[in-house]
Amino acid sequence: MLFNSYIFLFLFLPAALAGYYVLNYLKQFRLADVFLIGMSLWFYGYFNPSYVAIICGSIAANFVLSKAMERAGERQVLRICFKKLLLAAGICGNLAVIFYFKYFNFFLENVNAVFGRSFELRNIVLPLGISFFTFQQVSYLVDSYRGETKGYAFREYALFVSFFPQLVAGPIVLHNEIIPQFQNRENRRLDAESFARDMYLFAEGLFKKVMIADTFGNAVNFGFGNIASLSSMEALIVSVSYTFQLYFDFSGYCDMACGIGNMFHIELPWNFNSPYKALSVSEFWERWHMSLTRFLRNYVYIPLGGNRKGMLRTCVNIMTVYLVSGIWHGADWTFVLWGILHGVFSCFDRLSGKWQNRLGEVTRWAVTFMLVNMLWILFRADDIASAKLFIARMCSLSEFGIRAELYQPFQLAELVLFEKLPFLSYLSARVTGLELWVFLLGAFFVVLNLKNSREAEFHPTPAKAFVTVLFVSWSVFSLSGISSFLYFDF
Repeated sequence: MLFNSYIFLFLFLPAALAGYYVLNYLKQFRLADVFLIGMSLWFYGYFNPSYVAIICGSIAANFVLSKAMERAGERQVLRICFKKLLLAAGICGNLAVIFYFKYFNFFLENVNAVFGRSFELRNIVLPLGISFFTFQQVSYLVDSYRGETKGYAFREYALFVSFFPQLVAGPIVLHNEIIPQFQNRENRRLDAESFARDMYLFAEGLFKKVMIADTFGNAVNFGFGNIASLSSMEALIVSVSYTFQLYFDFSGYCDMACGIGNMFHIELPWNFNSPYKALSVSEFWERWHMSLTRFLRNYVYIPLGGNRKGMLRTCVNIMTVYLVSGIWHGADWTFVLWGILHGVFSCFDRLSGKWQNRLGEVTRWAVTFMLVNMLWILFRADDIASAKLFIARMCSLSEFGIRAELYQPFQLAELVLFEKLPFLSYLSARVTGLELWVFLLGAFFVVLNLKNSREAEFHPTPAKAFVTVLFVSWSVFSLSGISSFLYFDF
């Protein structure tokens, strides 16, 4: 189910909130948890009911393994070995599930290509968010091995994994930041002022997704569907449009997820911190998908030795982390190369930190933005050949025309009133694709100058109430072209 859909906005979310708070008001706390688990499973299995069996099996198996490790204890050598065996089995089992659903066909394709075989690809449906809830459970198994998860009931664990606001596109949450919030009875009371803030955050995210990200997305789809015929200017516009589509799509999802989580008095971790303000590729990853960065740091980078074993080993560890990140994002060589290149630039940041500081903030920002923008082309392209062709078209500097198919997506019907203003009418008659340039410049201004959702203070005012109603209403009336969030694919 999508946050930006009629059934979610007008049926699912009101029913989930009403049922949860009514049961808590009646002091049926366990039943409230079970109700929320059931609603989360409905949310997850809405498009494909078979998803429910997959996630339920994953939850049950991981919970049994974690309980077995808890009971093994830490005193006897044999028990410690048994715990290590259980941990290895749990991690391998979770990775095997991801491999089958996400990478098995990719593996067969490469075996066929390298060895000249003809293995038939399988018709495998990738379950939504499998990478997210699997990594989440891997972290839980590791913490269980360390003895940090004692005392959780099955329903608490199931709710921690399946809680629908973060289920299919993150953030990747940890048990010690979510389960205690559900255990706190004070969090089970509806608070009007807090709910107003949550609705504002949700409305802001919905507007980012529906009105901004999807508008850029229409231009991006045209561009990447017609790479060979793009002019240099069109290719540049499409690449920057995808950079902003990703930003507002992911930022919008994070705002909506946090807003919905807060409606249940569950504060999800910060996952998005103005990443296009970054002055290096390393800083970009400290701001983009922060929960994934945290997971890879805590459960991959540090166990490998982190930065404690010399610069060469540090760079190897960094490259390993970014390789894992690339593979995690998708089963294609474009994602592998994308991850490797991010690792290379992050190693360069580590090796040239003092030298980079002499360049000045403006230069460092421009270089970082250019690198991130170029690498997003790999992220979006169907294959490496398409990415190479796209970059070649953009760098050829041979043509600078812009076709109507590229700027028409920005001519929103809702903005027709602004065309009546004399100054804008004058500009529109003289500037080809004025709306396109307004969107691009406006997006640059927003991502570089405005505070993000967590930085901005919220105080309930009539103006904020008006903006909330405006954003929700405007977005709802534009839901005819519903699209999924980009990170649902991962």
